[in-house]
Amino acid sequence: MNEVWKKPPVSFEAYQAMVGKEIGVSSWHLIDQNRINVYADVIEDHQFIHVDPARARKETEFGNTIAHGFLTMSLMSIMSYEVMPVIEGTAMGVNYGFDKLRFLSPVRAGSRVRGRFTLMEAKLRKPKELQSRTNVTVEIEGEEKPALVADWIGLIYFN
Repeated sequence: MNEVWKKPPVSFEAYQAMVGKEIGVSSWHLIDQNRINVYADVIEDHQFIHVDPARARKETEFGNTIAHGFLTMSLMSIMSYEVMPVIEGTAMGVNYGFDKLRFLSPVRAGSRVRGRFTLMEAKLRKPKELQSRTNVTVEIEGEEKPALVADWIGLIYFN
């Protein structure tokens, strides 16, 4: 298990007190051509803009291959493990979806990205089920415009 997942848990009350506040920023994560290629194999999307650097340089405005938007989005999981606190008594957490997800800038192969997390909502749906909504901005190192912005909804279940 990755060490970043072993943070001490916070109380439910402390978690709710974080609503409306930026929780933190993850470390940088490299999106190199190998990662893009592996992802392309997994999802069976081998469009040249992702997997053919020579053609992408020649035929696109990107100047290089770019990551699949969903690859960038999928890295939000590891980023959240680095940043978001675990609530005492949590049995598990699951993705519930997105209220909003926009891909704003392409992530060129060789770029690094990181996530900026702001907890927007944390409300009990049932006695042992919390719904959270977190605003996430995935930034690209050295660029002004982010790769994506999302309102990410999660469900947290308690023992």
